[in-house]
Amino acid sequence: MRIPDRAIRKAAGLALVNSAFPTGIAELLRDLAKLSEKVFITVRPRYTRSQAHSAKQLPKIPARRTPMAEPVAHGTDERFKPATLKDVALLAGVSIATVSKALNGREHVRAETRVRVQHAAEKLNFSPNVLAQGLLAGRTGTVGLLTSDLDGRFSIPVMMGAEDAFGSGSTSVFLCDARGDSIREQHHLRALLSRRVDGLIIVGDTTNPRETLGHDIPVPVVYAYAPSIDPRDVSVVSDNVGAGQIAADHLVECGRRRIAYISGDVNYRAAVERVEGASRALSAHGLELVGGEALYGAWSEGWGRGAVRTLLARHPDIDAILCGSDQIARGALDALREAGRDVPGDIAVMGHDNWEQIAAQSRPPLSTIDMNLEQVGRKAAHLLFAAIDGAVKPGVHSIATRLVTRGSTALAD
Repeated sequence: MRIPDRAIRKAAGLALVNSAFPTGIAELLRDLAKLSEKVFITVRPRYTRSQAHSAKQLPKIPARRTPMAEPVAHGTDERFKPATLKDVALLAGVSIATVSKALNGREHVRAETRVRVQHAAEKLNFSPNVLAQGLLAGRTGTVGLLTSDLDGRFSIPVMMGAEDAFGSGSTSVFLCDARGDSIREQHHLRALLSRRVDGLIIVGDTTNPRETLGHDIPVPVVYAYAPSIDPRDVSVVSDNVGAGQIAADHLVECGRRRIAYISGDVNYRAAVERVEGASRALSAHGLELVGGEALYGAWSEGWGRGAVRTLLARHPDIDAILCGSDQIARGALDALREAGRDVPGDIAVMGHDNWEQIAAQSRPPLSTIDMNLEQVGRKAAHLLFAAIDGAVKPGVHSIATRLVTRGSTALAD
């Protein structure tokens, strides 16, 4: 087999594109079309050296040209005609715009409508032409997800939620880990932009506000978990103040009145906001924290054990302890057990974060607050979709948390 030199040169030129997106997708497609017309396979008989002379006397066999693909005329057989958005819309009984929103994971589509559209698309074997959509919209169908804490137990759920939302919209994700290094972050940022991503989600490693990437970036940016310090940016966070309120309300509803608070590092905004929320809730019930303030320390079991010993020495009549994290709460459970105090009979204990490996395995299992981090990621993805479509919603968007009750809290007698 032999491929003409000219075709080889053209194919080699196209191969130089590497993994980055070409500057002109339309031009690339035209080149590929031309190449498919010119490339052909030449089949020639092979002869041994002894047959060479006699072969010259044989009549020439014309080269067989095998086209790479034969075009199929439209309308030749309706059974093989691909389904369109219009077909899906007719079967689902909705508009074409609704079909587009439902299949691309956009908001403002009712759950039952989205399911009906998906079922219709599956029944018709509908497959959207992603390349054509990209050419028309000037998009690549890719986004960048840049984190500073790839191994973190808080950032991973955020990224999972975002990836789920992108997957429902047939969007591919480039994931980069800056490892808390600003220089590495800038390197990844340039690499993602060189790949012509349609937008970026920046996932922080703490809940503290972070520096903005600025407004010279040519694509929309959404900050998740750690908000941007610039109010003009789009940020998504868990509602830590609301979380503190939910936790304190639960303890009050369980009949607790002498409630202490053991928090983590005071330099973390989440620590301060959770205490603020709990104090507000107690004030609404005519109560206040035991000792008038929270105890701040490390996010560790060791700190939880030490803080409980201090509380029992100063306020032996406490009937509930609210902790700023599940790690602190497990340390508190250990110290209460060592002191012979029953949980939840004598003292109820409440954690925060719903870290399954700790909360569900504690003795007794730990009641806690789930931060809905996957929902933070999904919301960030939806806001990025909206920004890509031109509907930017600046400011900090808070995601409500939820109460998870287990054996460490119970109604007081």
